Amino acid sequence: MAAQATLHCLTGCAIGEVLGMVLGTAFGWGNLPTTVLAIALAFLFGYSLTLRGVLRAGVGFRTAFRVALAADTLSIAVMELIDNGVILVWPSARDAMLGDALFWISLAISLVTAFVVTTPVNKWTIGRGKGHAVVHRYHH
Repeated sequence: MAAQATLHCLTGCAIGEVLGMVLGTAFGWGNLPTTVLAIALAFLFGYSLTLRGVLRAGVGFRTAFRVALAADTLSIAVMELIDNGVILVWPSARDAMLGDALFWISLAISLVTAFVVTTPVNKWTIGRGKGHAVVHRYHH
């Protein structure tokens, strides 16, 4: 269940990251505002994916929103910290453009690294009845 929860988190994070970088580049923004936008969108899409599933279970929006926050905040935060940390320490990755192979290779490796690091975090929270264990109650 931890790997599935992490993959779910990774999906939302990846959508937000890529969209944020595309928009930041299109707007001609520098690295810092583009990164802030990408992180904000990663949280937005991560929460939205969970929210959608919980709402389908017939839960009201307010409760579903609280469930999404409780389930995903730590997971997304760790995912984003690791993902952006890998890019930060990778020479030239911060300056790679969307059309550069380095951009996509560094993004893929940073997301895989974030998945590997975040999975044990999710396993720990699920084992304590927190995180995606809360969401799981609404799916079954």
